[in-house]
Amino acid sequence: MLLTFVLFIGIGIVAVVFYLGVLQSEAYQANQDDLRTEAETLAAELAGMPDSLQMATVARLSRVTGMHVTVLRDGRVVAQGLPDSALFDDGWSELDVSADEPVRYAQRTVDGETVRYAALFVAPNRIVHIGEPEQAADRLVRQMRIALIVSMVLALILAIAGSWVASQRITAPLKDIRDRARRISDGDFEQAISVSTRASEFQDLVKSLNQMSARYRDKIDELQRLTQMQNEFIGNISHEVRNPIFSVGGYLEALSSASLKTESRQRYAQKALANLERLTNLFNDLIEIARLEYRDDLLKSTTFDMQELVDDLGDMLSPKAERKALVLEYDNPAVMVDADRNRMRQVMLNLIDNAIAYTDEGSVRVRTRRHVDKVRIEIIDTGRGIAPEHIERIFERFYRVDPDRSRKSGGTGLGLSIVKQILHAHGEQIHVESTAGRGTRFWFDLPFSEEEPTD
Repeated sequence: MLLTFVLFIGIGIVAVVFYLGVLQSEAYQANQDDLRTEAETLAAELAGMPDSLQMATVARLSRVTGMHVTVLRDGRVVAQGLPDSALFDDGWSELDVSADEPVRYAQRTVDGETVRYAALFVAPNRIVHIGEPEQAADRLVRQMRIALIVSMVLALILAIAGSWVASQRITAPLKDIRDRARRISDGDFEQAISVSTRASEFQDLVKSLNQMSARYRDKIDELQRLTQMQNEFIGNISHEVRNPIFSVGGYLEALSSASLKTESRQRYAQKALANLERLTNLFNDLIEIARLEYRDDLLKSTTFDMQELVDDLGDMLSPKAERKALVLEYDNPAVMVDADRNRMRQVMLNLIDNAIAYTDEGSVRVRTRRHVDKVRIEIIDTGRGIAPEHIERIFERFYRVDPDRSRKSGGTGLGLSIVKQILHAHGEQIHVESTAGRGTRFWFDLPFSEEEPTD
């Protein structure tokens, strides 16, 4: 980065110096043209004058203009305005002119003053020398050029120093961000990125990287949780499938015995069929969950009377409640909802059946009531309740609060998971509150509808 700054600044300085050189060259050329013009004008004016008059004219011109004027004929000084004989005594070959090279230019310092000369050859044998002292404007331009060059050198030095400081301010936070990014790539998501700079761009970058790191951490945690759930799911399903298969195999082996009594044969056949039914229910539930998770087109929403559905299920499950001496309450006013009736039947059947299964005395109540633009459905029992540590996990697949009792009742451990999936597909959530030893309450909402039931 520092080299880049120096490169660009150096290119700018070189361009400025080159431009100054061009301007100086053009000014020097213009000065030479002026000297030649003055020499030609003076030669034309002196042509035909006697030597004495030429001397007077040249002396007057030099006195008025301050120019160094010398006129030679056949190598002899004819007229001279300011004494420059020392110049010629030194053999000033720069001003040697001839017919082949009629004009030449040179520059010398005379008495501490810079004088620019032009020598003009005038046929047949005369030479006119004109020297013009450096003007104040020329000195000012030269001084400005020197000052500008010095300023540019100082600017280059300051630019290099400033570029170094700026590069340090930029590269130091970038190095911190780079090191942190490497730690993130190595799986270290705990330490947040921080940089000691007030630059808003770096602060925004650090904020974005920290947000990205947090999202990655959440994703990894979620993946780890899903991996654990998958492992538990595979273990659970292996266990759930293996036990009925072993039981069926054992019963079939026993049925193959010729000495088995008729009563035992009948009992073994019934148990084998019960285990096959359990396997069938398990696979049906697994297929149902998979369909709910990966298909969005399974819902067929219609308008129907929720209480009519509850009445049907109440009539069907009342004998089961009566066998346990439970009171099943489900008398509610009619209320229209907009949902998939078959899926809601599945939800209500699972919830009511569970409530009856886990209630030993008291009652199970199904209540429906309108709640603003929703209809709230509640299933309340006076059963054994659910301990707080189980509340968060009861909707997980194969999770059982009481595994032994669940298996004896023929449950697959997937009922509440299916309930959650169906309601999620409807855009709703299932809620639960429970007190151990006092009962449980499940509830969810469905959209209220004022339309007539759809056939």
